[in-house]
Amino acid sequence: MPWYIWLLIALVLGSILGSLLMLRSTANKMPIDADKLEIMRKRNAELEAQERAKEKADK
Repeated sequence: MPWYIWLLIALVLGSILGSLLMLRSTANKMPIDADKLEIMRKRNAELEAQERAKEKADK
């Protein structure tokens, strides 16, 4: 293969790796308030209970 193909491959891989590293470094966690987290847990528990009741009714 000619040298410029190897250079092109290296540039493409470098740009992919660089963009992935930049994405990783800029990603941050979204803080959730404790009360909102508790509301989410209660809703999740209610939905699971409804699904279990529906599965029992279907059987």
